[in-house]
Amino acid sequence: MKLVRYGLPGREKPGILDTQGRIRDLSKIIPDIEGDVLSAKGLAKLRKLKPDKLPLVKGKPRLGPCIGRIGNIIGIGLNYSDHAAEAGMQVPKEPIYFNKPSTAVCGPNDDTVTPKESTKLDYEVELGVIIGSRARYLAKNKAMDAVAGYCLANDVSERYFQIERSGGQWGKGKGCETFGPLGPWFVTKDEIRDPQRLDMWLTVNGESRQKGTTATMVFGVAHLVWYCSQFFVMEPGDVIITGTPPGVGMGIKPVPKFLKPGDVVRLGIDGLGEQQQKIVKFKM
Repeated sequence: MKLVRYGLPGREKPGILDTQGRIRDLSKIIPDIEGDVLSAKGLAKLRKLKPDKLPLVKGKPRLGPCIGRIGNIIGIGLNYSDHAAEAGMQVPKEPIYFNKPSTAVCGPNDDTVTPKESTKLDYEVELGVIIGSRARYLAKNKAMDAVAGYCLANDVSERYFQIERSGGQWGKGKGCETFGPLGPWFVTKDEIRDPQRLDMWLTVNGESRQKGTTATMVFGVAHLVWYCSQFFVMEPGDVIITGTPPGVGMGIKPVPKFLKPGDVVRLGIDGLGEQQQKIVKFKM
């Protein structure tokens, strides 16, 4: 299944894609795409529906983040060896993780707001892993049982904040408003045969910047879910964004290419849809 949330910010309704890719309304069946809806039992109930029989959502409504009430967004750093190389950093022996606040989350096609004092705004196409059941000290062979599905993510980053003003805390450059576009869809894991065989890409103003595959992750999805559960509890609706391939603006030689107002970023992953964000100036 491909589930969506549509409508004005903060007032999104749940929906499901029908056989023709159109949005059908789920708001009389579930309150939102969150919590128990993401459990194996909750998703099984939705699979029994016939989407083509549900009310059709007309027009082209705004798409919100594909998951409601996200508690924790866990970012994984340097999880592609070729990206680590372009950043001039060593491939980590264990996963590096940081947190993005839930206030960074936005819709897949919402504008990206340039933060105050920003000088090095960057992009990162990433695979998002959506947790469907409580994950606490998981066994390695049970890690994927906690996964509900996947989504496309852009780990928008401000490198000046992340590196030069970090104080060792990457989160300063990762958590600004609109720095967490998620969607367009939440795709249940049964639709993705192998999360380690997905092509991914990103362009800026039509220029190809990132082209990669999840096959080159240092730590795969199952390992990341297991690993994170050894350090903190994950709840349904939490999202792990799993790292990015090379081609980020920071890594372009000889002169990095950072984003500026007016730029348009497009990105996609096989089976998970596409996003588009326009870079805009900060306004109070």
